[in-house]
Amino acid sequence: MCRRTGIARSRVSWHSHAMQTSGALHLRPWLEAIATIATVINRPVSLPEVLDLVSETAARLLGYDFCAVLIVDEDGNSLAITGTYGLSSSYIQQVNADHPVMLDPDDELQAPSSKAFLTGRSVQVVDTLADATFLPWGGVARQQGYRSLISVPVVSSGVPVGTLNCYKRVPHEYGADERDLLSLLADQAGVAIETTRLRDREAATIAELLAANTALAEQHELLRRGEAVHEQFTQVALRGGGVAGVAAALTEVLGTSVVVTEEPSGAELAAVKRDEKPLVTQDTEAHSTPVMLGLDTVARIWVPRSVLPLPAIDVRALEHAATVCALEVLRARAALEVEWRLSGEVVTDLLTGNPAGLVTAAERAGRLGLDLTNPHAVIVVHGGTQRAGSARVLSVARSLVATAQPRALVSAIADDVVLLLPAKDQADALDRAGQLQRQLRRIGVGADTGVAVSPLCTTLADYPAAYRRARGAATIAQLRGQADTVASFESLGVHGLLLQLEDVSELRRFAAETLAPIRAHDATRGTALEQTLRAYVAHDLNTAATATTLFVHPNTVGLRIRKAEQLLGVSTAHVRSLAELQIALSADEVADALGTRGQDGGTARG
Repeated sequence: MCRRTGIARSRVSWHSHAMQTSGALHLRPWLEAIATIATVINRPVSLPEVLDLVSETAARLLGYDFCAVLIVDEDGNSLAITGTYGLSSSYIQQVNADHPVMLDPDDELQAPSSKAFLTGRSVQVVDTLADATFLPWGGVARQQGYRSLISVPVVSSGVPVGTLNCYKRVPHEYGADERDLLSLLADQAGVAIETTRLRDREAATIAELLAANTALAEQHELLRRGEAVHEQFTQVALRGGGVAGVAAALTEVLGTSVVVTEEPSGAELAAVKRDEKPLVTQDTEAHSTPVMLGLDTVARIWVPRSVLPLPAIDVRALEHAATVCALEVLRARAALEVEWRLSGEVVTDLLTGNPAGLVTAAERAGRLGLDLTNPHAVIVVHGGTQRAGSARVLSVARSLVATAQPRALVSAIADDVVLLLPAKDQADALDRAGQLQRQLRRIGVGADTGVAVSPLCTTLADYPAAYRRARGAATIAQLRGQADTVASFESLGVHGLLLQLEDVSELRRFAAETLAPIRAHDATRGTALEQTLRAYVAHDLNTAATATTLFVHPNTVGLRIRKAEQLLGVSTAHVRSLAELQIALSADEVADALGTRGQDGGTARG
């Protein structure tokens, strides 16, 4: 349509001109030129290429030295050279960058191109050197080498869009015939601009439609795969596949290894290896997705770093997997809660020596998979008295016994976490207690706790005393700040021997009778003789170390020790006297450990 319109308009303009022009102008070259421009316009060429052709046609047919087509910018503030013939690149750059043709209707001093654009009429300068109004642009004219110019407005759909400028090296007056022919070419330039812009808009619209269609197709595929993933995980939940089933399904969807760990213990709940991709235990930068129950993180799903970043569909699959995994964890926990409650009852009956409970303890333990006819050790974790800390210790202990073979039982009695653990010998029991202690340290729990192991229990009657002594050992280890070692009777020395005594009152009586003089002196005088004596014995009779611990001068320690020796009628330099003092001081610590709460069958939490 553009081609027909252009040719038709060209023929009308030419026909009018042919009646007036001289014989020097020939019809054939113009028709061929117009036809060439119309053909180019309808091809997928750039706008500068078409405008270059218009400029060349004007120069060639009318004998001009230079020609250019200037186009208005998007804001309508200036004109820029877009198509040219004969103009140097430096001139074009200087005009466009440094001296653009400004379009300000209120400016008294306007360039010829600005006047032509704003008025819609051709503007010519016959001699750039003689025309005073052209003085501001004389420099660029001299640089390019032209003496005359004409600027013809270019209109597209009735709206001015630019100008067609033609230049000659000599002074020249552009007559009516030339202006008509230049108007004809300006019309072709307008058609070219309109056609090119229309083509660009159509191309942009097509590109947007293609992009939208692609996005819709991708969204449809995402929804389809999302529904398939949802259906797959729903089937896992319906058939009760457990956490292992979720991990297996997720491995199939993602095509990579998957590991599920429990929180906060970090214990592995399920692991599925795929191809050569490493498991999370071998990938320190793996990606994890939390599994939430309410506001609590109960597990984490891990995938290797090598598959990151995950596509949107895989992220959605992980979210589905986390939801189903939460349901499976909740289901497993509901079953475990029953088992833990029953375990707690058995452990409490055994350790507190409840006569009624002991009758059926072995049978109930058997139903839970524990054979009490085999040797068992009692492991006690004492401390972490804050409720959150005690809960985390219990969680780690449960994770440990869940994988124990043969089975073990765990319970919480007051602030203690207690494990009944089958053991081949004492070394085996110490090793298992060490595993528990290391897991507590790994999650940042246990720095203020004491962990102790009792001697092996071989009969039901052994358990109450084993628990009492193990708890005492754990308490002493905690008080001593020995959180990095597992306490046993062998490691406690005199304290271990004293823990064997059944009667706590005898320990207190012995300590009270032995230490009575200095306690009475401390009570009436406000001194610290007993505290100093305890620190002095604990530091192997080292005066300087004792002074550092108590933040006093070494001479003060010496005076206090001599006063204590005087009141007690003993000398710490005598081995026998020192042994009696150490036993009295240790007996008091053991009595405190054995006499703390929890020995009267405190509430158990399985």
